[in-house]
Amino acid sequence: MGHTPSDTIAVVGAGVMGRSITALALGRGVHVVLVDVSEEVLGNARAEIAQQLRHGQFMGAFPGSPAPGTLTTTQSTSDVADAAVVIEAITEDASLKARVMADISSTVPAGVPLITNTSGIPIAELAKSVQRPAELAGVHFMNPAYLIEMVEVIRGPQTGDDAMAAILSVLERLGKKTVVVRDAPGFVTSRLLHPMINEAARVVAEGTASVEAVDRLMHGCLGHPTGPLRTADLIGLDNLADALRLLAERTGNPTFEPCELLMEKVRRGDLGRKTGRGFYDYGKVLS
Repeated sequence: MGHTPSDTIAVVGAGVMGRSITALALGRGVHVVLVDVSEEVLGNARAEIAQQLRHGQFMGAFPGSPAPGTLTTTQSTSDVADAAVVIEAITEDASLKARVMADISSTVPAGVPLITNTSGIPIAELAKSVQRPAELAGVHFMNPAYLIEMVEVIRGPQTGDDAMAAILSVLERLGKKTVVVRDAPGFVTSRLLHPMINEAARVVAEGTASVEAVDRLMHGCLGHPTGPLRTADLIGLDNLADALRLLAERTGNPTFEPCELLMEKVRRGDLGRKTGRGFYDYGKVLS
């Protein structure tokens, strides 16, 4: 590869979050090995990451304008073995994540920390699949990762001091502000944000206020940056429904179950910005 491990990270999963995390790292001058099972997905990811890099540069997200890192794409997880840290960023599916984490864990040498990018699956649950639970922690990157400065870092019950120090050092290199929290379903941000979005959708379904009115009130009165329903469209309504089901299941609280309006939109395929329509109409499908 030609790079030293300290300036190379591996990202496993070239979906929405994997692309965004990759753009963040490249923009900060860090080299990235991006892994996915699909060559087609990797090809599309390359084009979108280049676009995100340009957007990040335009928005001043990479201070000092370092020379961008190089991107290597591969379909083989064996190519992650030389990275300083491996970030798993596949879809938010606990059993799929567990399988991928087991594969990565058997590939990387001892001492290389593993990060799972999750919005709410308990780290203790995923730690059962890895060979060295002390080297696993969670990082909940917000989308787009190259623009949102803060991340939620989740220390699992078995996460060791060395891994935590290494992970915080990598995040600092990526320009992130960090808040470390303890392990729990939904952690802090999802535990608070996702049920709020669910309630906002219920308010609309009950006819109390329109989508626009809910968001304007939350923005104007309570300082929410975009409003909960516009935020839902950015997250993806299918992802949101999955996260809410996970919260309901893991906490035993049935009020977290996704409401009917949300499920109706998911069934119709109106999943938010990525499909062109969710709570708002965006006019065209985003590629």
